[in-house]
Amino acid sequence: MPTNFVLARAAHGTLGDIDPNAPDGVRYRLAETIELAPDLSSYTIRLRAGERFTDGSPVTAQDVAYSLPRALAKNPTYAELFGGFDLANARVDGDRTLVIPTKQPFSDGRALLCSGTAFIVKDGTKEFTVRTPSCGPFRLIAFEPGRGAQLVAHDGFGTAAGNGGPYLDGVEINWITDPDARLNALRGGQVDFAHDLSPVGARTLEGDPRLRIAHTVPPDVYGLYFQLNMAMPPFTDVRVRQAIKLAIDREAMLETVLYGRGMIGNDMLCVGFREYASEIEQRPYDPGRARALLREAGVEGFATTLLTGPESAGMIEIAQLFAEQMRAVGIIVTVEQKPRGQLLADFEAYAAAPIVGGVFPGIPLVVLYLAVFAAGNPFAKGWNRPDVDSVVARGRASRSSDEARRALVSAQRELWESGNLIVPLFKPVLSGQVPGLTGIKDGLFETHPSFLEASLR
Repeated sequence: MPTNFVLARAAHGTLGDIDPNAPDGVRYRLAETIELAPDLSSYTIRLRAGERFTDGSPVTAQDVAYSLPRALAKNPTYAELFGGFDLANARVDGDRTLVIPTKQPFSDGRALLCSGTAFIVKDGTKEFTVRTPSCGPFRLIAFEPGRGAQLVAHDGFGTAAGNGGPYLDGVEINWITDPDARLNALRGGQVDFAHDLSPVGARTLEGDPRLRIAHTVPPDVYGLYFQLNMAMPPFTDVRVRQAIKLAIDREAMLETVLYGRGMIGNDMLCVGFREYASEIEQRPYDPGRARALLREAGVEGFATTLLTGPESAGMIEIAQLFAEQMRAVGIIVTVEQKPRGQLLADFEAYAAAPIVGGVFPGIPLVVLYLAVFAAGNPFAKGWNRPDVDSVVARGRASRSSDEARRALVSAQRELWESGNLIVPLFKPVLSGQVPGLTGIKDGLFETHPSFLEASLR
């Protein structure tokens, strides 16, 4: 798992977490409520009373006003994600209220503000060390880059009713990049919880009375995906993109890569959320039609490169099987493997790659579209459809959830028919743990657990 992000979730507070089953679509944390103006012209964040940083100072609206633009500056790829908020004109109204105007009306701001990308830090924070005040469920007391971190429970978190946790006295996070090494550490008693095991590794735990396997369910699943570079021939031709999608034997991938633990994808992410377009027909496995489309496009027998890395268990295996299945329709794919954690380190190489293979956690469609596809985002790899952007914007501007969903389903169909995203599989996160460990799934966003609700008997 992206260990730095897990550490950040443990140490830093958020306004809330996305929860499709909650009334507002989010489970509030530092925020008590996030209110929309009737005309969608602003969002009002009201903080819980009593929340504190680890130095004892209160969490205030001014801290939130400082943190949101800082998060955007630190990660410019989220410019579209927060671009609808007029952060420059946000108004602090007392210690616990922040009013953020919108640049145009949209109704999904709660999900954006609680998408897990904006951690709340103390006003004026410039760097993070073990001495930096934080307001998450745990307080960092030791950190060694590349090896791990130690945290203790933060008594100032959850002092307001309703937060729940932390229940553990502390957490030690170990950087163990290899899934087999994580499994061995669990078996050897060095750790109580081993996250994101390989499917074959998880199988070896079955029947071991000392340990148990936990697996996530939608929306907390990983989408294993491939993305074609639409700015680069032959992927500029929609027939080639469609051919590759038809040439994938998803059933074989599910059984070979995930040993049946998972579900077949339909070239769309965000499964498990209300807006997921489940009504779109499942794309079939049709290598004959794929070869015919390649002939029509005049690109039979071409060679290309797939760039990927072991960011999550199964990614290398699915890339290798993808290359094998493409060979059956005359496409020669060379798999280029980056070391773990390096797939996006050289973004120029990533952006220039003909095909990339990656993994995406479960997030709402609007968050995905704004962060990856809107307005010619570099992550879109050549997808630049202002007409689809407009459809998404129309859905976002509606206060009717049914109308919003219709617009988002329409956008998904365009991506499904002519886009460059291929999602053959969704895989649960398979974790091994001691029997007395409970509550991790209650913390939401299980693909990057915060251990907030975890307890150990």
